[in-house]
Amino acid sequence: MGSMSEEVDPSDARAAARNAAASPVPGLVTFNRIELNRILNLYGRMVADGEWRDYAIDFLRERAVFSVFRRASEVPIYRIEKDPRLARKQGIYSVISASGLILRRGQELDRVLLVIDRKLAVV
Repeated sequence: MGSMSEEVDPSDARAAARNAAASPVPGLVTFNRIELNRILNLYGRMVADGEWRDYAIDFLRERAVFSVFRRASEVPIYRIEKDPRLARKQGIYSVISASGLILRRGQELDRVLLVIDRKLAVV
């Protein structure tokens, strides 16, 4: 009876491996494609203006952080954070300055990022 094992379709195994590789690591908070696209569009404009030079992305258990640097050796001038624990409170997204001051929080990423866009456009 041990020889009556079910055959596994190779395409099913490949599909399962592909889906496992495409999904984020369980337990980590990440930016989705739309959020990352919006942040990188802002980053690209600021690099073109000569304001920003480097960035880092951290995916942690409780939040995802996109840090923006004027130079690679400095502390980040802005941190764009996504913290799902705050979704029903202050808002899932926040922009934090280098000094740790929370510049804006909210439920919509576009509205939260306006604090950076307006500040640099006015100056």
